[in-house]
Amino acid sequence: MSDVPEILLTDPGVLNDPFTAYGPARERSPVAKLVAPGFGPMWAVLRHEQARKMLSDPRFALSQASYQRMEIPEHCRPYMRTMQEVEGPEHLRLRRLVAPAFTPRRASALRPGIERIVDGLLDGFAGRDRIDLVTDFARPLPIDTICALVGIPEGDRPRWREYGTAIAAGDGAGLMKAVPGIVEDSLAAIAHRKLEPGEDVVSELLRIQAEDGDRLSETELVALVWQLVLGGQVPGNLIANSVEALFAHPAQLAELREDPALMPGAVEELMRWCSPQLLTVPRLTTEDVRIGDVLIPEGEPVTVAIAAANRDPRAFPEPEVFDIRRAAGPAWHLAFAHGPHFCLGAALARVQTEVALTALLRRFPDLAPADGPSRIPDPGTWRLHTLPVTLHAPVAN
Repeated sequence: MSDVPEILLTDPGVLNDPFTAYGPARERSPVAKLVAPGFGPMWAVLRHEQARKMLSDPRFALSQASYQRMEIPEHCRPYMRTMQEVEGPEHLRLRRLVAPAFTPRRASALRPGIERIVDGLLDGFAGRDRIDLVTDFARPLPIDTICALVGIPEGDRPRWREYGTAIAAGDGAGLMKAVPGIVEDSLAAIAHRKLEPGEDVVSELLRIQAEDGDRLSETELVALVWQLVLGGQVPGNLIANSVEALFAHPAQLAELREDPALMPGAVEELMRWCSPQLLTVPRLTTEDVRIGDVLIPEGEPVTVAIAAANRDPRAFPEPEVFDIRRAAGPAWHLAFAHGPHFCLGAALARVQTEVALTALLRRFPDLAPADGPSRIPDPGTWRLHTLPVTLHAPVAN
């Protein structure tokens, strides 16, 4: 067995710059052990090729043990069991039923609605010279998009923003308190769409029926909404991370302002460079598995260190260079994972990020950082707490 590196997740270097911190370990071994006070060790795959293989290998299985359980009312529990927790035929069945509502074509069709949501948020900054990009823009956008996607009535959307804030803040107590409301409001939205179908995803999923007559149950629909609310935080974190990254690379920011057609490629590079998801949900080995010359015993938790795999020089030329013109190569970033559990909302997240960054840079050509940003120390998610920005250039005296 090779010398397996050990990485302390609470180390300041890991919390402040995981993309750099994982590098030496990745060059020593394809696998490391992650440790944290109060938690047992977890294996992490560090290299791109091995990570892709692991995420497609049924010997690494997601289960309820992959997730921390919340203390929530008993009647809410069935609705919390999402596709992410199931494997095999059950996962294939659910994925087959919901996939038609989340294709790139469907996401593209939603672009005009997302543009209206973005413009509405930006219109709200009229008369202001300074905002917090996280709390004023990046955080509200995903939950507003999900409300439109699910068909939540306008009058109920402020309450859903509160749900989104609790989730984005990682507020355990607030999240547990929000769950019954999310379940209740989701059930109400589903009931409404059964009576009055619209152009939203819930209406579409209610219409979808497999050739064998199978369709989603009401419980499965609510679980999907819950999954969307949780996963919907990714675009908000990515938008804030992206603006911070572009501020740190002013020449490329200027290029992007000059030529908005570069935005789709820029978003792909931003997902590689500053993906909010640092670690995938851990899977458990169903038998002894060897990665390289490292033997991982049966029943052990294994994750992919996305922050390491997306900077793997074996997969990306000059991986430590941020380049919005980076040519698509044989390797692809793992910001949305890979394999059967590839992120259901990936296409929607791409569209949201493209629309948000394009509109932000067009509407505020003098957008600039104000005070230093603050980041939430989290070894699993790369996310900002605040990102103060100025919207207009100072007026000369």
